[in-house]
Amino acid sequence: MTFIETIPEDAGTGATAELYATEEEAFGFVPNFVRAFSLRPEVYTAWKGLNGAVKGGMDLRRYELATLAAATRLRSSYCTLAHGSVLMDRFLEPETVMAAVIDHQSAGLDETDVAVMDLAAKVATDATSVNQADVDRLRSCGLSDQDILDVVLAAAARCFFSKVLDAVCAEPDGRYAGLDPTLRDTLTVGRAIATA
Repeated sequence: MTFIETIPEDAGTGATAELYATEEEAFGFVPNFVRAFSLRPEVYTAWKGLNGAVKGGMDLRRYELATLAAATRLRSSYCTLAHGSVLMDRFLEPETVMAAVIDHQSAGLDETDVAVMDLAAKVATDATSVNQADVDRLRSCGLSDQDILDVVLAAAARCFFSKVLDAVCAEPDGRYAGLDPTLRDTLTVGRAIATA
């Protein structure tokens, strides 16, 4: 239940009805994060465009690691659960994802992954703390300046989305309650998973 009014699925009209139909087709249901934007569907559409442009220009694994680092620092359960799940489905073992949420520097990731997550965490926590050494570190790992900018863009975009969801209390969807309890509890870094 969000702090603000949202439009029920059966009451959506115009752009909101289109939004619900599109996202239900993509996910098989209307996620709570979509409902959170039901009063401003054009903002959600713009967000999808921005996030799609960021994500589409970078390595998917790197995007997910940067996003997980930012979401964890922002204490966004919704985004940590969602992107942790993508990492588990496509790239990492559950134990590694849990370790990365707890302390990515000691999760057994390689030097490049740790540097990416360090930068993303800094962007999410205090972007003014980013310094030339952070950039040079990623260059020394073989990342181009565009790759580095992509990490910054992924983390900064996550700040917008995670903060909107938490500020209006869009709870992580109940489907996450079905995760292994230890995994679920580790990835729930902020707001609790929805019970309905």
